[in-house]
Amino acid sequence: MRLALLGCGTVGSEVVRLLHEQSADLAARIGAPLEIAGIAVRRVGRDRGDLPVDPALFTTDPLGLIKRDDVDVVVEVVGGIEPARSWLVEALRAGKSVVTANKALLAEDGAALHDAAAEGGADLYYEASVAGAIPLLRPLRESLHGDRINRVTGIVNGTTNFILSAMDATGAGFAEALEEATELGYAEADPTADVEGFDAAAKAAILASLAFHTRVGAADVHREGITEVTAADVASAKAMGCTIKLLCIAARGADTAGRETVSVRVHPAMIPLTHPLASVGDAFNAVFVEAEAAGQLMFYGRGAGGAPTASAVLGDVVAVARNRLAGARAASESAYADLAVRPMGEALTRYHISLDVADRPGVLEAVAGVFARHDVSIATVRQGPAGGGPAGRGEDADLVIVTHVAPDAALAATVRELRGLEIVRSVASVLRVEGGV
Repeated sequence: MRLALLGCGTVGSEVVRLLHEQSADLAARIGAPLEIAGIAVRRVGRDRGDLPVDPALFTTDPLGLIKRDDVDVVVEVVGGIEPARSWLVEALRAGKSVVTANKALLAEDGAALHDAAAEGGADLYYEASVAGAIPLLRPLRESLHGDRINRVTGIVNGTTNFILSAMDATGAGFAEALEEATELGYAEADPTADVEGFDAAAKAAILASLAFHTRVGAADVHREGITEVTAADVASAKAMGCTIKLLCIAARGADTAGRETVSVRVHPAMIPLTHPLASVGDAFNAVFVEAEAAGQLMFYGRGAGGAPTASAVLGDVVAVARNRLAGARAASESAYADLAVRPMGEALTRYHISLDVADRPGVLEAVAGVFARHDVSIATVRQGPAGGGPAGRGEDADLVIVTHVAPDAALAATVRELRGLEIVRSVASVLRVEGGV
């Protein structure tokens, strides 16, 4: 079985290394040896250290490599939307199986890839696109196909999980924790895709598509990052017996008209320390799946890095190579349900709201009236002097309110009205609360 490898960076180099080191085992598992037909790169002459590969295999013509008759499987670890989309569509239409780690492309236009795979009768595998080496996507698309998945909740971005874990452990602010993550190599020089939630949103779209048999794209995902999470938020979460995580949440449920829909969102949220995801620290990933028959399932491990991602890539290569040798094809895309994506305003959640208010009689009554007007029920209220200092320190006070479950639109409207009250000096922070606190 001959492979065309597109990209030879961190992940691609690890794919080459593992192919070399495990060649005998891989051949035994597949029933035929794996050989690299060519490696498409930007610069052929770049120093790649002691990578165990013949330099003659490198090319700057990826499309020419893909079109070669002796190529059976195309492995793409370049990333980005174009030209990767054109390359993979070309390969799939020609009947060549594709293994990709490209979460951005799958979330942006996975439909084009699936359609091309159906047209060419080829396999499309992408285990490495979400949660690195964690076996997650194949269980969703195969093992759990006899069940009904109702909810998927996950920590799928290691950079943000490291930052929030550091803030929780040390009391540091966001900027300090990000600096540490950058120094340790957990954050890119430009961390925008991670800290603003773009990376997690792409993965959420892929998870929702598989779990609910519905095409979900990145544009369907409500996205918020962690840049506004403060040390005070983390301290407040601790006081409630919670921690803060950037969660991707995909859930099946009825909309306001009673029709079955899906809701897909990414945002920071407080979860109780008793929740299985609360103990997931450092740069690890974990995904919590709730199914009707199987119950609650947890998938945990390293979600990024060259070796873990290459492990997932090679797992897919073994699967598609076996299929080709057997003259078979994996199950095609399952999008039969075709459920509508529910707007974020209809998502049911809870809010933790921290207010800086005037310290005088009638304030609590006025604030409670705003919640009542929007039909939002208050679960708990904690009041104290501003800044947590001694009583009588000044004219302001802190008011921390946790709501019961309500539609997000009603909760957001409540916060907007609170911002306009004369007695509310500022809305210091707003965080969602998940997991049954």
